[in-house]
Amino acid sequence: PGLAVFDGSHDGDSITGEFTQAGFVGSFALARATNGPDDTVSHDSLPYLEEEVTFANGDVTLAGTLTRPSTPGPHPAVVLISGSGPQNRDEELFGFKLFQVVADHLTRQGIAVLRYDDRGVGGSTGSVFLATTVDFAQDVLAAVSALGERADIDGMKIGLVGHSEGAIVAPLAATMSQDVAFIVLLAGTAISGEEILYAQGELIARVSGASDAEIGQQKEMQRRSFTVARADSGWEQLEEYIRDQVLEAVDAMPANERDAIRDLDAFVDTQVKSGIQPIRTPWFRHFLDYDPVPVLQQVRVPVLALFGELDLQVPHSANEQPMKAALAVAGNDDVTIRVLPRANHLFLTAVSGSPAEYATMEKVFVPGFLETIGEWIAKRVGL
Repeated sequence: PGLAVFDGSHDGDSITGEFTQAGFVGSFALARATNGPDDTVSHDSLPYLEEEVTFANGDVTLAGTLTRPSTPGPHPAVVLISGSGPQNRDEELFGFKLFQVVADHLTRQGIAVLRYDDRGVGGSTGSVFLATTVDFAQDVLAAVSALGERADIDGMKIGLVGHSEGAIVAPLAATMSQDVAFIVLLAGTAISGEEILYAQGELIARVSGASDAEIGQQKEMQRRSFTVARADSGWEQLEEYIRDQVLEAVDAMPANERDAIRDLDAFVDTQVKSGIQPIRTPWFRHFLDYDPVPVLQQVRVPVLALFGELDLQVPHSANEQPMKAALAVAGNDDVTIRVLPRANHLFLTAVSGSPAEYATMEKVFVPGFLETIGEWIAKRVGL
């Protein structure tokens, strides 16, 4: 769903990749698969109501879908918050509509769910890359406010469910408003953006078979890129450096792969452009130095945090303990943290956890994922 440092991105039905040979800045692009399920949840005879809604945050209009029980209410509710990159309301990746499945499960349990298109996607205006985590938190609070104004929603029982970057946004929103009753963090981080990019870059490279030398080359590319992004200067030199790395990688390719590149100049230009454009944005500069810990230390509402055992994008080994420690500083006595066996970043059953598996793996959440979320929320809202 363009750049997605955590989650990837799709553009039509084609893969749009950065310089994957070097795993540039630990990011990658995902494509909307043509071989995935066209619709994850059947809309035939749904046992709940589905409504198209819009709400505003300043001059930005956000469009989404509200699913709610067919009974009068008022109902508890949650707002779903997607990961990084421009994503639609279903957080759709390779034909798998993650948020549609989550919304369906929760709504069948009596919980209303609002999911919405990111800025610049679908029916929403604005741009993800011209905004920052703070802007996204304000979008979420606009959604909470819109729900709170409805007679069929219990304004005292509105929570947030965030995935990946959305699990950074959720705690921030919870500390900015008294109207958030609880938060669910799915693959959330408790280290800075720079640290997570180094970590995911190395893990993904290693599972892909990269050598120590190649991983070192990747880290150097990341280091240079981060330095230039922070200073917002030196872009021409960085572009030449990336170009040299691409050409070097092409030279190292097997002959059949090299011969498959019909227009070398165009190929190199595309790789350089896709390496530079994503990090030359306000979003990336903010994300790079954003540290979730100070915010987590202020979160006093109930928290459920789930990690995937095989998640290479937000490894639990680097984030679980810092998150636990930060929430303890807040004096929060209602915190549940679990690592789900064999789960990857999308909470699908994985072999290695590599993003390369996403396109072909079975699009079914790991056992207990939906049930854990649903049961935990039900207890907090009295269902």
